This record gives sequence, C-alpha cells and structure tokens, in this order.
Amino acid sequence: MTWNSPSLLAVRRKVMNDDFEVSFARQEYPQGTEAALDALDEVERCDRLLSLFRFDSKIHYVNLTAHESPVKLDKDLFDLIALCVQLAKETDGAVDITSSPLWKIWGFAKRQGRIPNTEELNTALEQTGYQFLELDEQEQTIRFKKQGIELNFGCVGKGFALDIASEKLCEHGVHQFLFYGGLSSMLARGGDWKIGIAHPLRPSQRLRELVLDNVAVSTSGSQKQFFRHEGRRYSHLIDPRTGQPAEGVWTATVLAPTAALAELLSTAFFVLGAEKTADYCAEHPEIAAVLTLPTEHSPNLKFGTLERTGDLCIYRTTP
Repeated sequence: MTWNSPSLLAVRRKVMNDDFEVSFARQEYPQGTEAALDALDEVERCDRLLSLFRFDSKIHYVNLTAHESPVKLDKDLFDLIALCVQLAKETDGAVDITSSPLWKIWGFAKRQGRIPNTEELNTALEQTGYQFLELDEQEQTIRFKKQGIELNFGCVGKGFALDIASEKLCEHGVHQFLFYGGLSSMLARGGDWKIGIAHPLRPSQRLRELVLDNVAVSTSGSQKQFFRHEGRRYSHLIDPRTGQPAEGVWTATVLAPTAALAELLSTAFFVLGAEKTADYCAEHPEIAAVLTLPTEHSPNLKFGTLERTGDLCIYRTTP
C-alpha cells in the first residue's frame, strides 16, 4: 500500500498554519472518516495549547507567569516539556525550546531577516537555556528560574500533535494509517507506507524512497526560510549554544518511534552536523537519519543503508 493508492481516503484540515492529513483504507475502516475528524479536532486542541499567537493558550499563560511561581500543567504538556529538556541534554543543547529570543533577533519571527548586533545577541543568549526550566514531576509544575525565559514549541509542536491525535484514531479502531503534519512531519501506523525524500535544491527529484512501518518521520531544512547578507546565506534554524544560524546541512530527516522525538531530533541533527549525528545514531539504535549536505561540508563517513535503525545515510549535493 502506498500513500497515493486509489483505495485510500484522505481527510485534511488546515491547522497550525499547515495542512494536516490522515490517509487510511476506506474499505477496511468504514468508521475512518469520523475517526479522522476526531483526530483533527485533537490537533486543533494541541494548537490551542501550544500556540504563542493565542492569548488564551496555556503556553502564553506559562510564559507570562512561570517566572513568578510554579504553573500546574496537564500530564501531556508536562511530559512534552520533560522530553524537550531530555533531548536538549542528550544533544548538548542543539535543540532548545527556550531559544525563541534568538529566533526573534534574527528577524525570523516577522519573516524579515536581519543581522543582530553584539548587544542584542548577548542579551538573547542570556535569555536562552533549558537549564532555566525547573520541572517538578510530583506536582506536575514548571517554573522559570529567571525572568525573560519563554517557551516556543516550533521544533516539536506538529510532532506532539501527531502523537496525541493518532491516539484518537486507535481509539476508533483505526490502526493502519499515514498521518501528515504539513510536509515536514508524519506518523505511520501499520506497514508498507512509501514516501520519498526530496533533493533539497530540486524538490521534484527524489533522492531515495523509504518504506515506513510503525515509525515517525520528520525533516528540518532551511530551503524556504533564510536570507542572504553580503553573499552569505543565513538559515532560520539557530544554534542555541552560539546564537548563530546553523550551517553545513541542507536537510536532516529522522526516523523515530514517535513524531515528537523525530521532530526534535531533526532540528538537533541539522545543528549538530553529520559526525555528531552519526555518534547519536550509533548510541540510539531506535533512531535513523538521512542528511543532505553541501559538497564542501561532506565528511568522509560511510553511507548507511537504513535497512535497520541506528543508521546515518548521507547525500552530498551541489547547487
């Protein structure tokens, strides 16, 4: 079964400023449309929970008040933040949900790229750091250790929504489906779902085809969000440790057990580069990755096959 099989029914809704779509076998799951609509309702609930642009969202409230006193969280949100902190530690801070100040000073919040001055950069770095988050597992609360810290789930929100919404499909008895969160994240349940990894500079060209079986996939890249200044290209994906746009990777695609984990790691691997990504995959056999790199940034690493997890596959590309 492939994602574009005529036997499939796709149910789509625009949420989180992107198209979320559930595909399933219409004959096997007559209840599938109702299940998909309930799942998409869950995506909307996640958006209301995580959105920085809604004044009634939980995260907006957390960002306003957590520096004053601990804020009680629902279990799903607490677990998500705990996962983000865990991944920040495992990747030496390459992915950090507190890095919104850096994203803002580079102009990406308003889609107007700019070069920040040294004072702006230093101030933003002082307001960035997962180490300033205090989580109380017993009380399920979060507190910010300093003022100016804020949470931004742009690096994990779609994956989180896919994981939560997929539970609704399973509750309805739909256990084989492909769930898209835009073009960057997806969650496959059941086997033999085929997808393609596109060339970062020539999207109509496929670098390779993957067959998904109970796995999530996420891709991070800067093909659409970047700006040029004095001949240099600046990506919207910022290294939280330095405050500088990450360089050396065109795209990072990750296969992982959950969509939230895949999305977090695709951002982290884009920042870390090939060698440290290879180290991470070797230490975590449940993770696989495909990186596309500019030729001048291609290290001499062995190509992975992705026939098992724990591999890294590298494609060297030229403009």
